[in-house]
Amino acid sequence: MELEEKQIEEKRLTIRDWNEDDRPREKMARKGANSLSDAELLAILIGSGNRDESAVELSRRIMRECGDNINELARLTISDLCKRFKGIGEAKAITIMAALELGKRRKTSDVLQRQKIKRSEDLFDLFEPEMQDLLHEEFWVALLDGANKVIEKRRVTIGSQNQTIVDIPTILRLALEKSALVIAVAHNHPSGQLYPSEEDVKITKMVKEGCDAIRIRFLDHIIVAHGKFYSFADEGRI
Repeated sequence: MELEEKQIEEKRLTIRDWNEDDRPREKMARKGANSLSDAELLAILIGSGNRDESAVELSRRIMRECGDNINELARLTISDLCKRFKGIGEAKAITIMAALELGKRRKTSDVLQRQKIKRSEDLFDLFEPEMQDLLHEEFWVALLDGANKVIEKRRVTIGSQNQTIVDIPTILRLALEKSALVIAVAHNHPSGQLYPSEEDVKITKMVKEGCDAIRIRFLDHIIVAHGKFYSFADEGRI
């Protein structure tokens, strides 16, 4: 009896036995990736579920617990995925993280191909892929030529959950090494707090003074916080 129940359970959880329209791989092959929900795409990555859930059911639960938000999923660590979701082992968790990282890199590549920075929104598009999933603060610099085209972007420092120490001499040295004529900087607030602290204002002033000293134009300092940003330039504070 036990064996029979197990066989029935396994059959219920086998995606191959589902209606073809409900099978993510077949659905993607026939209708394209755009036809699949986030959970169905995730199910393709993990391949199988657990004794109680199919891959699709497990994926739907994962997405539901992440508020049906890919960015919230990306904030989870490999350990989080393994501990919170039965049926997700290290190999599946790594596969999920690798897919999310590829998506992030694609977004970054698209931005770099556009290159020219015309407004604060362009800076947000440049930096946000690097910062959207971070649980700690990081400080980045964009090195630009005289036409505001990106030469390079680089992380300068890594901080704690609510603070990062900014190495201004390193920023200025990078600008000189890359022959940049313009720079912009950015850091994130993992807390979601959008507006600058007194320390943020102080750092902005110091970066501006350093740029003035070596005759490099300081374009902007933006703060990235949960999909939004604050621009010192837009607020007339540079």
